[in-house]
Amino acid sequence: MKILVASDGSKNALRAVRYAAKLDKMLKERGKVTLISVHDDAGLRHAERFVGKKAVTDYLRELSDADLAPGRAVLDKAGVSHDMIIRVGHVAAEIIAAARKGEFDLVVLGSKGRSSLKDLIIGSVAARVSASCPIPVLIIK
Repeated sequence: MKILVASDGSKNALRAVRYAAKLDKMLKERGKVTLISVHDDAGLRHAERFVGKKAVTDYLRELSDADLAPGRAVLDKAGVSHDMIIRVGHVAAEIIAAARKGEFDLVVLGSKGRSSLKDLIIGSVAARVSASCPIPVLIIK
């Protein structure tokens, strides 16, 4: 089973990684877990004019590496085969695109745990992915 786990470095994302590792270990035929980190660069496009595109790209890469490090450590410790994907763009859309392209069997996300009212006003990545992704999505609280 190929599992895609979205990670933003939060406690909830780390819980999702732990669950994916546990799920992988329960399966008779072990698969691979892929961690994905996506950062929306819309707010940084203006900064590119002042610091250059490479500086912004490097900055986002550093953020993604930091977001993925705890999850990679959990998977290493659990002995779960894994790799990672780093993307830039609309977070939910990039997760869905990666899930489709990689032909994953399951997408695992951590829930931020905000109130329903806040999610209604500003939306949530987990809600958008679960509503639009053609692949089964598991949301971990």
